[in-house]
Amino acid sequence: MRKLTKLLLVTVLTTFCYLSVFAQSDADMKAMMAYMTPGEVHQMMGKSTGTWTGAITMWMQPGAQPTNMTGEATNEMILGGRYLQSKNTGNMMGMPFEGIGTTGYDNAKKIFMTTWIDNAGTGIMYLEGTWDAQNKTINFSGKMVDPMSGKDIPVRETLKFVDDNTHVLEMFLTDKGKEYKSMEIKYTRK
Repeated sequence: MRKLTKLLLVTVLTTFCYLSVFAQSDADMKAMMAYMTPGEVHQMMGKSTGTWTGAITMWMQPGAQPTNMTGEATNEMILGGRYLQSKNTGNMMGMPFEGIGTTGYDNAKKIFMTTWIDNAGTGIMYLEGTWDAQNKTINFSGKMVDPMSGKDIPVRETLKFVDDNTHVLEMFLTDKGKEYKSMEIKYTRK
């Protein structure tokens, strides 16, 4: 534990020193401060903290009968309010399921980023997204691995904020060049 703490401290100090080298002027320092300071978008993400029930519908391939299940997500802001971490549990096809998602907003790039890992695979899904204010939705796109081919396939997700107590996540995959809806989760705050 002590080695991990020392390693973490060295990493933080090294990163700070690295960034300080590039922040030579007052303008550079202001830009660095703006980059590292959580803002309104991070506060918006913070509204999702708490425990949520997920009503999950999955389609394994286009036209397949849906599979329904439920899960639970516990969301918290981490690292000083910079990222939203979501720990998910449930039962998938009779087996215990665990997944962790992290969502952030990059102040410099002006984009959302999300990662996903779970015990149903060994890869990391990474998506980037933009905010659609009219529909209160983050539109994500990126790639994930297809376990059968070992190659990346396109992924698209939408996360709609229906209200402070209801969110809907939709996931779309591509099969033989055609996009189809592979999952929908309706999250309700507990």
